[in-house]
Amino acid sequence: MSPPLLALKDVRLTWGGEDLFPGLEFSVAKGERICLVGRNGSGKSTLMKIMAGIVEPDAGEVFVQPGCHVAYLPQGPDFRGYANLADYVAAGLPHGEADEHHRVQVLLDALKIDGAMAPDVLSGGERKRAAIARALVGEPDVLLLDEPTNHLDLPTIEWLEEELQAFRGAFLAVSHDRAFLDHLTRTTLWLDRGVVLRLEKGFDAFESWSEEVLAREAEETRKLEKLIVEETRWSHQGITARRRRNEGRLRRLNALRAERAKRIDPQDRVKLAAESGSRSGRLVVDAEKISKTLGDRILLKGFSTRIMRGDRVGIMGPNGAGKTTLLRLLTGDLEPDTGTIRLGTGLTPIYLDQTRSALDLDKTLWDVLADTGGDQIDVRGKPRHVVTYMKEFLFDPRYARAPVSKLSGGERNRLLLAKVLSRPSNFLILDEPTNDLDMDTLDLLQEVLDEFDGTLLLVSHDRDFLDRIVTSTIVMEGDGSAVEYAGGYTDYLAQKAGATGLAKADTTRVSAPKKAREKPKSKAKTKTKLSYKDQRRLGELPDLLAGAETEVSRLEEALHDAGLFSRDPDAFHSATARLEVVRSDLTAMEEEWLELEVLREALEG
Repeated sequence: MSPPLLALKDVRLTWGGEDLFPGLEFSVAKGERICLVGRNGSGKSTLMKIMAGIVEPDAGEVFVQPGCHVAYLPQGPDFRGYANLADYVAAGLPHGEADEHHRVQVLLDALKIDGAMAPDVLSGGERKRAAIARALVGEPDVLLLDEPTNHLDLPTIEWLEEELQAFRGAFLAVSHDRAFLDHLTRTTLWLDRGVVLRLEKGFDAFESWSEEVLAREAEETRKLEKLIVEETRWSHQGITARRRRNEGRLRRLNALRAERAKRIDPQDRVKLAAESGSRSGRLVVDAEKISKTLGDRILLKGFSTRIMRGDRVGIMGPNGAGKTTLLRLLTGDLEPDTGTIRLGTGLTPIYLDQTRSALDLDKTLWDVLADTGGDQIDVRGKPRHVVTYMKEFLFDPRYARAPVSKLSGGERNRLLLAKVLSRPSNFLILDEPTNDLDMDTLDLLQEVLDEFDGTLLLVSHDRDFLDRIVTSTIVMEGDGSAVEYAGGYTDYLAQKAGATGLAKADTTRVSAPKKAREKPKSKAKTKTKLSYKDQRRLGELPDLLAGAETEVSRLEEALHDAGLFSRDPDAFHSATARLEVVRSDLTAMEEEWLELEVLREALEG
């Protein structure tokens, strides 16, 4: 076995009055591909900084083999003191290699970075690409990567994976991107309560291995003290239970994808299946041949889709392709240049944008969540104690009265998600929700979205997250085209490889309702337009729909009166019964309108 390039021996560090590392040991050898995992707050980033020589431990030894070049990619790169990006990247060259500046330009070109740009005008993705270039330019022997895929688009993530596959040195990565770790790592280090456990397998084996480790530990601990068992289970968020839930969620997701696949067809037709009731109408978004330009650049051309209640639609593509623009178009926040967009009835949307709403750093976690006072929070229409809800999002109850300013960046994102996801909604719009989230929070977000019974629109570059969540994926290539595929990222790759014509299409449509397609088999060959009766009904339906929507709103407002039942029980029961009838009529009229509209499209070609 080759001697280690970098090793830690009996490393101790006290942080905030607690022993973060009471005596930690491990090593990195030549050519190793290692992932470092651990729950949020376990000290992964701090450990990386100790290895990089940025943080000094209180005790112990950090050994670096003489002549070994260690490069570090931080989560938040510091550009202070650099006039432009070329200078910043060149600082990654080891001393004595000033004549190797051609490597700087090679990486700048590969990562599509303008070396003359000033650091203070960069986006999050540009900052991350520049930091990656700096880490790689010196061809290090050991590469330390702290969340390397944050803020990167999918093409750049794939480029980085190819670079690391060919990388001759050793690397150690901390990342929430499961697909990234699955593809690249061959060794797993688990940082758990100040101790590093080592598995000579990649991240794809971590869940089953950690489950076995925790099961053994739980059995041993149970013999000593029941309380410790409960604390251990809580600190690890019930990995075993989560695995069982994951299996159930996977079965449910596959069923949803199968249903969605029946409605996705490149032949410009629509097909609907029966669906259970919900507060929103059955139709959520109907986009017909929409286009959008920005200056002289075409972001979207002739795209059509129909999103129904319960669909979970992902949007992916390179930075600048127009993903956020498409999201705003589909939610009615932006008007298309051409084409039409119709939104469904009864929608209560919640939008989480890329920049996130600012949190008041002076408020406590309790005050942020229970912003109306008291100790209760309304979570999607159900009262919950604020501390109980905090624990679901991995917050220690002891910190309920601590100010938000004491939280890390990942914890602030988690608090914001807890706040946003507590609001009642049947239409979630999430733009890059996985940025800066740790793996524990991603697991929680997946569980919340799995239990969500409304409609989801999601922009993300996280391939594993898309695979676990969405029923269909709209892929934007950056040339104005958009294609919708059934399933997640992996399904998209399979369909793109297996259907040569599909990948080149610039639009997709959900397929036509079965009734509308099967109704006129023989007559449809000669008819070129709707019958007079159908045309008249199609013209009447928009006004009828509007009237029903108004009545639903009026009845819902009346029933929101908490004192109505005590004042007039008969009026309460009458309004409740009438609301159920009107909602049912509204759904039926939506379906009728949809079938007639699809039939009209088919007849008119």
